[in-house]
Parts: sequence; C-alpha cells; structure tokens
Amino acid sequence: MATTKELIEEYRKRREKILQMGGPEAIEQRHKGGQWTARERLDYFFDKGTFQELGMFVKHRTTAFGMDKRDIPAEGVITGFGKVNGRYVVAFAEDYMALAGTFGESHGRKEVRAVELAKEMGWPLVGMNDSGGARLQEGMDTLEAYGWLFRNQILASGIIPQIALLMGPCLGGQAYHPIMQDFLIQTRKTGFMGIAGPAFVKTQLGEEISLEELSGWKAHAVKSGQTHIVAQDDKDALDKAKDLLAFLPSNNKEKPPRIECNDDPERAIPELDDVIPDKTTQPYDMYPVIKAVVDNGYFFETMKDYARTVITGFARFNGRPVGIWANQPAWASGTIDCNAADKGARFIRFCDLFNIPVVTLQDCPGYMIGSQQEWSGILRHGAKLLYAWADATIPLISIMMRKSYAGAHYGMLDKGIGADFVFAWPTARITIVGAETAASVIFAREIRESPNPEETRAKRIKEYSELYENPYHSAARGYTDDIIMPSDTRRVINKALDALANKTVARPWRKYSNINM
Repeated sequence: MATTKELIEEYRKRREKILQMGGPEAIEQRHKGGQWTARERLDYFFDKGTFQELGMFVKHRTTAFGMDKRDIPAEGVITGFGKVNGRYVVAFAEDYMALAGTFGESHGRKEVRAVELAKEMGWPLVGMNDSGGARLQEGMDTLEAYGWLFRNQILASGIIPQIALLMGPCLGGQAYHPIMQDFLIQTRKTGFMGIAGPAFVKTQLGEEISLEELSGWKAHAVKSGQTHIVAQDDKDALDKAKDLLAFLPSNNKEKPPRIECNDDPERAIPELDDVIPDKTTQPYDMYPVIKAVVDNGYFFETMKDYARTVITGFARFNGRPVGIWANQPAWASGTIDCNAADKGARFIRFCDLFNIPVVTLQDCPGYMIGSQQEWSGILRHGAKLLYAWADATIPLISIMMRKSYAGAHYGMLDKGIGADFVFAWPTARITIVGAETAASVIFAREIRESPNPEETRAKRIKEYSELYENPYHSAARGYTDDIIMPSDTRRVINKALDALANKTVARPWRKYSNINM
C-alpha cells in the first residue's frame, strides 16, 4: 500500500505531465506562429492567482482507432473560474496542442459544465476557441456532446453574458458554439471560422478557395456579420474581452457596473451646434458626435466593419454603461438595409436582456428601397427593429438630429414604438417623407397640368417642408418631448438617464414575441 508521500508524489507527476501540454518544442513553435498556449491565455486573462481549474484530470473513454493509447492532456480544453478586474468569470480555453484541441465526449462535457456553472452562479462565460474540429474517432459520442453544449448555451442565453474569442481554427460543428454566444472576437491572422474548411468545400462543390478568404476575419467581420470585434492577436483579443466585460453586468438580474466619472455630466458641447451641414443631402461623420457626448470620448464599438450605415457600441454617461445605436450619414446617408436592421435589432435585444439603457442618435432618410432589398426581405428584416424596441423594457432615449422619415422613424426609435424620451435638435426633419417625395405624390396632377410645372413643384415642396419637415410639428403633438440645442445633448441625456434609473415595466405573461427571423 502506497504511503502518503508516494501518493502526493504520484499526484505531482500526473499534474506536471498535464501542465507540460505539448512540451517545450511545441510551445516554442506556437509562439513562433504568433499564438499563446491555452494556459498562457488564461493566465493573462484572469487576475493573478484567482483562476481555479476544474476537470484537469478528465480523460476520454474511447478505445477505437488506437485512442486507448492516446493521452490527451485535460482532454484538449482547460476549464475553470476566477476573477477578471475583480469580478467572477467562467472560462474555457481549447488547447490545440492536445490532439489539435478536438471536440469529443469528455471535452464537450467539460465545456457543458462550464456553461452550467456560469448560469448557476450568475457569472459571465468566456470561450477561447482554438480547435481542429470534431473528434471523429468517437463517432456518436462526439456528435451527441455537441447537442448537450448547444442546448446548454441556448438555455443560458439571456441569463449570463457569453463572449467567444476566435483565436485559432474553428470549423464544422465546432463553429456553432462561438456563433451562438453574444459577442464574437476574432483574431486577425490566426482566427478562422466556418461550417466547412477549404478541402471539404473543394471536394463537395469543386470550389477552390483559401482558408483566409473562406473563414478569415474579412469573411465574418465585413461580409457575413458574424464577428463583432476584430483583434490584432491573442493579447489584443483578451484585452478587448476585458474591456467589453467592464460594460456588462454579471447576469440578467443585475444592473451594469457604474464607475466613477470625472467628466462633467452637465458639460456643454458648443461644436455640436455647427455639426449639421446646411445642405440636407450633405454627409457628415457621426463618430465625432458620439465621442463628444459620452464620458471622456470613450466608445467601444461592435461590428464596426459590417453594415456601416449604422453604428452600434457601448459608452458611458456619468459612469453608467449605455448602448449606442446611431446612423452614419457618411455611409449611404445612414439608410437602414437588411444587414443594418439585423445588426441593430440583435444589439438592442442584448442590451434589453442585460439592463443596459440605449441612446439613439438618428439621422436616417429611411429603410433602403429597390429590388435587391425587397427580394432580400427588407420588410422582414426591418420589422426586427420594431420588435426589438417594442419588446424592450430598458430606458430608451432618442435624439433626432436631422432626418427621421417613414419606417426608419420607428426603426431608429420614436415615442410611438417605445421611447421614454424623445429630444430633437432644431435641425431635425421629422415627418412621414421628405418634402420632394410628398410633393411628387400629393401634387402630381397639379404639377403636371400647371403652365409652369417647375415653379409649381418648387412652391409645393417649400409649402410642405415649412409645414411638416421640421421638429415643431412633432413637438406640437407631444410626440417629441423637447427641442434642444445640440450643445446641450450630453446634459439632457444624463438627466434623462437619472430619471429612468429605476424604470420598471409590467407586461402580460408570454413566452416571447414571434419576431420575424
């Protein structure tokens, strides 16, 4: 029978073997490729000395295809909990050096346990994805494990924030669990995600395409809209995850963490009084406006490279985290197309799930029209924004800066769809359609039969514009709460947020709205 000393020595040997991962040479090769190991990522991410690993000694039970002779350290994934900036977080980091971080039954069980722990404790979940995909040697055990993970992630959705870090390959079924998390951060050179890799695509479809083109950051941050944030490397990805977590509550029962603010909440911004061009069709950049009104000019943008006619991200007002949803007049006049509607609706619903107020800065001529948008389902996609606003129970504040026309008037948030407060600048044009469009419809016959059609047209456009294309008609009806000087915007938003700090909403019971998908 072994002595206590021998048992402890055996424990130390077993533990050290697992901690060695792929060995010094494999670690050196990884560093040469610009990547950290799974354990290095966790060491950097968590506050020093706070990470507690779970399941280090878990092993697979497969014997087929020589697997009985394969020793896979920690089953290719390291799981545990600790503190990030002083707050508890659960994380898992896939280890590409352990059988390529392949996903099998026990690997899956460890990730499921991480999700369950995060949900039970009310702590955010961060997944660091770096895997060669499904462990095919385990057959149905691998396949079934995916189902366990997917279901548990979905059941935790809306209870805890979930962040995925795409730091290596993530292909096939393996790509579904990061895509279902709330935010996806992808490294620029080493992160790849796809339902199938280039070899499989070539075999099945005959299409020749590189891994980078098919599954790299441009494929998802620019084209597909599945990546929210692009990072330069592992360190940058982990830093961005920390920054994002700082805006979020730990769970859906908490308010987002408020911090000390050294930026005067009453601060006037004189430069905003001149930001709107005199010509209504002239573009301008919304980013300086956002940075001028928020605390210390700090704006954490999400989906920066996708659907660039609109802007989403997080900022603070007097230390309070707030979601920003804004048009970008510098891109296609800030119109809302199918992709922009999806981008906004998901962002709004996330903020609503986690008690984060939303402020809109709007200058939108409307939803995008034309055959391609119609055939792509602009009505269906546009309706997602309406569902998001009407369902929301968080504080909602709308700032109308210039154009607010037609359906986009509601897609960008108006009192009728659920805004608590609506404020307009004197430059706002709040009406059903622009004066030129209205005149071409209402007065078409009169203009056509007039002795001087151009003169009649100009007269009618001017008449309609003066009557309706301004903020005063809406304010007269009570649809706009106040018309404010642009320079007072920060002060007004902070006062509104103070007033709405304890907002509560009671609704009839239902499972959820049947949102257009």
